[in-house]
Amino acid sequence: MSKNLVIVESPAKAKTIEGFLGKDFTVKSSYGHVRDLKKKGLGIDVDSNFEPEYEISEDKKKVIKELKDLVKKSDIIWLATDEDREGEAISWHLEESLNLKDKETRRIVFHEITKTAIDRAIENPRGIDYRLVDAQQARRILDRLVGFELSPILWKKVKPSLSAGRVQSVTVRLIVEREREIENFKSEDSYRVQGIFNVNGKSFKAALNKKLKTAEEALAYLKACEKVGFEIGDLEVKPAKKSPAPPFTTSTLQQEASRKLSFSVGRTMSVAQKLYEEGKITYMRTDSLNLSDSARNAAKTEITSSYGEKFSHPRKFATKSKGAQEAHEAIRPADMSVKSVKGDAAGQRLYDLIWKRTLASQMADAQLEKTKATIKADGGTDDEDRTEKEEEGVLPAMKTGDELERESITAVQRFTNHPPRYTEASLVKKLEELGIGRPSTYAPTISTVQKRGYVVKEDREGYPRDYTVIELKKDGVTERKQTETTGSEKAKMFPTDIGIVVNDFLVEHFEKILSYDFTASVEKQFDDIAEGQLKWTEMLKSFYGGFHKTVEETLEHSDRATGERELGKDPKTGKPIYARIGRYGPMVQIGDAEDEEKPRFAGLRADQSITSITLDEALDLFKLPRTVGEYEGEEVAASVGRFGPYLRHKGAFYSIKKDDGDDPLSIKINRAIEVIEAKRKADREKLIKTFEEDETMQLLNGRWGPFLKAGKKNYRLPKDVEPEKLSYEDCVKIIEEAPAKGKRTTRKSKKKA
Repeated sequence: MSKNLVIVESPAKAKTIEGFLGKDFTVKSSYGHVRDLKKKGLGIDVDSNFEPEYEISEDKKKVIKELKDLVKKSDIIWLATDEDREGEAISWHLEESLNLKDKETRRIVFHEITKTAIDRAIENPRGIDYRLVDAQQARRILDRLVGFELSPILWKKVKPSLSAGRVQSVTVRLIVEREREIENFKSEDSYRVQGIFNVNGKSFKAALNKKLKTAEEALAYLKACEKVGFEIGDLEVKPAKKSPAPPFTTSTLQQEASRKLSFSVGRTMSVAQKLYEEGKITYMRTDSLNLSDSARNAAKTEITSSYGEKFSHPRKFATKSKGAQEAHEAIRPADMSVKSVKGDAAGQRLYDLIWKRTLASQMADAQLEKTKATIKADGGTDDEDRTEKEEEGVLPAMKTGDELERESITAVQRFTNHPPRYTEASLVKKLEELGIGRPSTYAPTISTVQKRGYVVKEDREGYPRDYTVIELKKDGVTERKQTETTGSEKAKMFPTDIGIVVNDFLVEHFEKILSYDFTASVEKQFDDIAEGQLKWTEMLKSFYGGFHKTVEETLEHSDRATGERELGKDPKTGKPIYARIGRYGPMVQIGDAEDEEKPRFAGLRADQSITSITLDEALDLFKLPRTVGEYEGEEVAASVGRFGPYLRHKGAFYSIKKDDGDDPLSIKINRAIEVIEAKRKADREKLIKTFEEDETMQLLNGRWGPFLKAGKKNYRLPKDVEPEKLSYEDCVKIIEEAPAKGKRTTRKSKKKA
């Protein structure tokens, strides 16, 4: 057995490090956190100065046992978890869980997994930084306190099974408030005038330096232009430069990967983590813009050899982010001479983005020439008669006084746009601007608000809009109507009904907790704890007293929150119709609970909201379920359920889709029969074989080929077997010989406590 045991938090990281260390080192993974607050109860003794009550996670007991056995056989234990607070806490939990002694324990950190970095870390070990551990504990305990005390209020006052979180709830607030900005936005129209002119036989575009307010004004302007000639009035040429962007931090990498690669925030972090653990890039959770001297020198060498010395310009970038640690580095390639990496396409593309951004950050400014041409109508001095070049590109050669041939001038009706909805990446940018969260929290926060059903990320179709085009050509002025599609959304964040109701309730009763300034100040306090300037228990004490009192008052005095909105009266009964959140989600209701006759209820469709559903749409919901007709001696009914519109026949359910032109309110029996038979045919083709010995066992065709299903479990078939020829005994053997499922890897192992 080797004398040295190195413990990291992920198997991939262990594999990479193992390649750099000799036979005297054994490298093992803890598979992330091994210990957390007790699941049963609060897990915190509030009365004993917020003493946390930890327990080894159920799925880590075997890991701890294996590590304890290895510890007994080793002389030195090297705790090599990540260099941030979360990594420091994992090392501390390992020290506690494995009963490690100070004299045999070494803590090592590195921001890149290379031989040089590992060797340097081994040569410069340190102890566990308990200030960082305290900062992580403070975050974990504060979040448990908030979640544990707020969630039961939501169960009682809004809907069962809901949950609340400190940073997550503030994130939902951002999305809800943006949605309300959009709802209250009033679009205004104006006319943008652009012209195409010809000088010395070459065409160029120009734009009027102001917008015209009405169609009448635009028409009058173009008619005036019809009668005059044009020339170059002023010509201003001046040098300009463009400096490169700094190297990536976590948030800017997430934003750029979203913009250029269409990666979600979670996918970016998953791919970046894999690159880090393979030794390809530096640590991917950082808010520092710093590059080490060796990295800058390596970039200079690469730039000089590839492009020439004049393109090199070594730079240092100052980090503006609150709490940034300059000792850390920005995200960069571990080896600047490696221009590309092998592996999956996502990793290659993200590495290429990081490599180019790092290299560009150390290059000279781009030297530009900016030309501004002012076009003047004959004898015109009024600003209204001037057109300025605004488009980027290369202007043809021209000089002051050159006459211009007018090819066309067009005034197009344009509309002001509402504030944009957040994408995952722009939401990260906003959180960073507000000082909410840190590099390690952005991705899990955005993932959590979606998993909880408070926010959805989706595409939405646009709608047609007419606009006016007024055009001046050589044959005169014409006016026409055109149609465009506007309002389409791609991968945008929308609040759900339940998200809106929960947000409004929390903002009303816990305004301080959901305050952006307060949330940012809490992050600053975590930073102060990490720097030894604040005691973590004092921080929790100052927070908890007032918070707990508000919780008790809210439980006792607040009304139930449903987001209720009265839509109008039911034409048949005259009873009021409401849209609100019910026990099982968004719904509409006819009548009141106090009525002698019980109210009627109907659930909303997936594309409907209690904030916007109309009276007519609500009445349509009460038309379902409806009888479509009869088939095979049984009724066929159409309705809408949790997963959308469907048909029900003989106890079986058949989905119908609007994409196919089907609607539960209008589908006819002939079409319903087609849907039923199509599903039956697909099911028959999916089924390969059943067995009399065990009716829960089936051979099926799946998305990735044939497989064996036994009960609720699926099993891969051996290669080169013909499923139709497999006997019951063959299938039993396949089940018995199936490999045990291994540990969940990187993504779960890196889940933050």
